[in-house]
Amino acid sequence: MARVVGVHGIGQQLLGEHQLGAAWAPALADGVTRAKGRLDPDDVGMAFYGDLFRPVGRALAVGDPRYTASDVEEGFEQDLLRAWWEEAARTDARIVGPDERTLLRTPTAVQAGLRVLSRLPYFADVALRAMVFDLKQVRRYLTEPGLRERVWERIDAAIGPDTRVLVAHSLGSVAAYEALWHRPDWPVTTLVTIGSPLAIPGLVFERLRPPPDVPDGTLPGTGRWPGNVRAWTNVSDEGDIVALVKDLKPRFGDRVRCHVVHNGSHAHDAKPYLSSQEVGRAVASGLGGAGD
Repeated sequence: MARVVGVHGIGQQLLGEHQLGAAWAPALADGVTRAKGRLDPDDVGMAFYGDLFRPVGRALAVGDPRYTASDVEEGFEQDLLRAWWEEAARTDARIVGPDERTLLRTPTAVQAGLRVLSRLPYFADVALRAMVFDLKQVRRYLTEPGLRERVWERIDAAIGPDTRVLVAHSLGSVAAYEALWHRPDWPVTTLVTIGSPLAIPGLVFERLRPPPDVPDGTLPGTGRWPGNVRAWTNVSDEGDIVALVKDLKPRFGDRVRCHVVHNGSHAHDAKPYLSSQEVGRAVASGLGGAGD
């Protein structure tokens, strides 16, 4: 089994473990090389769960449902869209954020938010219906009974006795964090999260399983440490709107090593993260090679 296992993020439902592995393995190997270590791409495996979100096919229709702005539901989905929009405005002076009057409570405001995000490099090649589908994936994972446990099972199937490092991107970082806590018997000792939304207040953090520890009854509290992991490194790009909270230490403790990198125009893409020296150093260290 693989010594390093990757866990993908949102929007991968039309791919699979072999396609993703073919992209992730060389990128991770390059990152480890930057850290003056060595990683054989054959030592990298993928935990794939995207098909759990793929709609059941029917005659003459395959792929994502043809969502429109009107399909962005009130509550979680609109709140997440607004959070992404506000973060995009914070990191790019050219973008006008939502004002207090709209708050995405109307179809027109939702459409405007989707239109703004579609101009960002990460979403530039993403159709509107697919962007809405991404919002629904996050909401479904966090709220749909039994779904997150099925995702954990996919990660479990990829973990072997030799697996030491888990590298998880975007929504996959939430799944990996939760799965590690619920499976302390895994041999994984190093967690690397990239482009992670784990600490987003109100939307993600308080919905984690296990829930945050709130000793004084005052939210948001402190996140539990993930299982038997000895080292946790979180890497984010300043322009990554999905990773709204770059520093995880205030929520998960000072043991988390947090780094900010520059991924160029595609801030949330997995491959620039994977090939960075910071990720490579964390992976190499977890495997007992070069690193900090």
